[in-house]
Amino acid sequence: MTYLTAVIQVKEPDRMEAACRQAAQEGAQMLELRLDYLDDPDVETVRRVVQAAGQILLPRIATCRANWEGGHFPHSESQRCACIGAALDAGAEYVDIELAGLDRPDNPLAELLAKHADRVILSSHDFEGKPANIPELQDAIRRRCCAVGKIAYAAAEIADGFDALDVLGRCGAGEAWISLAMGEAGLISRVLAKKLGAFLSFASLAAGGESAPGQCTVRQMREIYRWDALDTDTAVCGVLGNPISHSLSPAVHNAAFTEVGFNGVYLPFRVASPWNKFRGFLDGLRQRRWLDVRGLSVTIPHKHNALQYIQENGGILEPLAGKIGAVNTLVWDADGRMYGYNTDYAGALDAITQSLGMERGDLRGMPAAIIGAGGVGRALAAGLTDVGCKVTIYNRTVEKAQSLAQEFACDYAGLDELGRLDAKLVVNATRVGMYPQVDASPLPRRCLRRELIVFDTVYNPARTLLLRQAADVGATVVDGVSMFVNQAAGQFSLFSGREAPRAIMRAVLEKHLF
Repeated sequence: MTYLTAVIQVKEPDRMEAACRQAAQEGAQMLELRLDYLDDPDVETVRRVVQAAGQILLPRIATCRANWEGGHFPHSESQRCACIGAALDAGAEYVDIELAGLDRPDNPLAELLAKHADRVILSSHDFEGKPANIPELQDAIRRRCCAVGKIAYAAAEIADGFDALDVLGRCGAGEAWISLAMGEAGLISRVLAKKLGAFLSFASLAAGGESAPGQCTVRQMREIYRWDALDTDTAVCGVLGNPISHSLSPAVHNAAFTEVGFNGVYLPFRVASPWNKFRGFLDGLRQRRWLDVRGLSVTIPHKHNALQYIQENGGILEPLAGKIGAVNTLVWDADGRMYGYNTDYAGALDAITQSLGMERGDLRGMPAAIIGAGGVGRALAAGLTDVGCKVTIYNRTVEKAQSLAQEFACDYAGLDELGRLDAKLVVNATRVGMYPQVDASPLPRRCLRRELIVFDTVYNPARTLLLRQAADVGATVVDGVSMFVNQAAGQFSLFSGREAPRAIMRAVLEKHLF
């Protein structure tokens, strides 16, 4: 069993039992009592709070972290060790002690470890970055007799999280390990701990109450990342982009997995923009077949990187994605073959036609303006020209608009030409107006007219400034939620092989947006 462990850090001893009870109500399976957060902790206080937590009937870890390893204990080492001993006497199932402390002069931790090895979590923490040689560190912990080994370190980028997963991958039968990369980049290690058989993964009771950077709440782990359903056979999917913290894709896809009973989990992967970072992360995933990565959604700024990766690594490219020149979906089959698709194309066209109650053929001859010449702009240019629209592409960098226009036989112009806009359909294919910059619009208000159809591909927020201003003048508006659900449904089917529950996907998205 991998325990979802709530970190309890209260200052007032009298609040310990209530906090532990809240953790149990939210679904925690173990409690870590951070004794070093108590106001002026002493032996008697420690006994009292550990016994109080025992009323909840969940296993307890008593942690009194030294300040030299990121903790808050204000007194001497001998007093700290006395508190740890008091926690054991009070019935704590485990105590956490630091590997580094065993070699400190006049420190009784080694004696404590010798007496209570079957109840000791022997830990190593690095809040500055990834240790130079994690396998050697793991072996150093192994050489000490303890119940559970623990390695935690700060991850500067997402690829740093692979080392934490590898610690679990190296575990032998009967070994119990905790291995976590801290920070946003380390989320993969926290969620996949259960798939890989870790002893536990930590979570906070509330946002802002984290004991280490990157902790989710207990509720997020269970409700968003499907903790209760994860097992060794869980398929891994996710969304890859930069930035990515705003993405609602994890909530949408994980809810859809639950709805259809698919054994999968969908995670956010923030990968830095340069090609070498993208390539390195995908190489790392592919080298670890035991992660069971099934598929990835690819968003800004990596859609062209995904296309290049497919081409350079013998993947199979959907012809439409090749025509668009951008890949927003990567899929691996059971034999490790890699496929690249683009679901933006159909998702955008269906959003327009469904909202207007028309068929794709009804768009033929309609003058359309696309603002933006990036990945989404390419998909829209391919789609709208394919159905016969007369397209003009507007972009800040005119040369980029010109290059895209030449590929799809369109007209082009710079953003300074938007004042002379002559179109029936206007599409925002940029990030302008996306959360958190919600007070921006890609189109000057003076350009909006009642007879326009205005489609904003931004879905967060659903009613962007552009759409609000367009509605104010009586224009027809199409929001990005429809496009998001359509393209996500296409990805879901590619990942799972099942029909997407579109109604659930839209309901989850709207719940988070409105």
